[in-house]
Amino acid sequence: MADTQATDAGAQGERVVIKKYANRRLYNTASSSYVTLEHLSEMVKQNIDFVVYDAKTSEDITRSVLTQIIFEEESQQGQSLLPIQFLRQLIGFYGNSMQAFLPSYLELSLASFTQQQERMRSQFSALGHTPGVGAFDDQIRQNMALFDRAMKMFSPFAFAKAEMPVPSAPTPRGEPAPAAAAPAAQAPDDPLTALRKQMEDMQAQIEKLAKR
Repeated sequence: MADTQATDAGAQGERVVIKKYANRRLYNTASSSYVTLEHLSEMVKQNIDFVVYDAKTSEDITRSVLTQIIFEEESQQGQSLLPIQFLRQLIGFYGNSMQAFLPSYLELSLASFTQQQERMRSQFSALGHTPGVGAFDDQIRQNMALFDRAMKMFSPFAFAKAEMPVPSAPTPRGEPAPAAAAPAAQAPDDPLTALRKQMEDMQAQIEKLAKR
């Protein structure tokens, strides 16, 4: 009964509110019942939107609870999805200059993968087949190539090099130094303009990939 009420609330587009108490118990306000992380995991899989608040401080702790669900799933034998190398790289991005760009890329990339997965399932279902792992190889390669380009475009070293002044040739002794060139108005290819253009290009490419 409790799960049915929570499902009905999610189906109607209402965000289910979960409260977490000091004893770590989770209370579903839509079904007026206590739930577990396993219940929340099922709600995610059923596309039921929910938010988790600390019952005492009213702080939004949804992110930490979802992270805990992933930890529980990864701990189960044969359930792990995240490769060790990916986890190492992900940890390396914390505090990195690219940290601000990574969440959007991962979100769009995963959304694109999900859309591609659903499209392939529909196509294979029509043919009476089940898509295998190899069917997603091309999509993975596209995402990795796009990510590699993003890393190169936003590398701080590339722009530091572009902004570095080019040393002028030494002036022969006895000859007057050439007059300094007048500072040009903001050229269309200055570093900030180039960065803005590259950001727009990358966003357009990500959106194009997400619509495939």
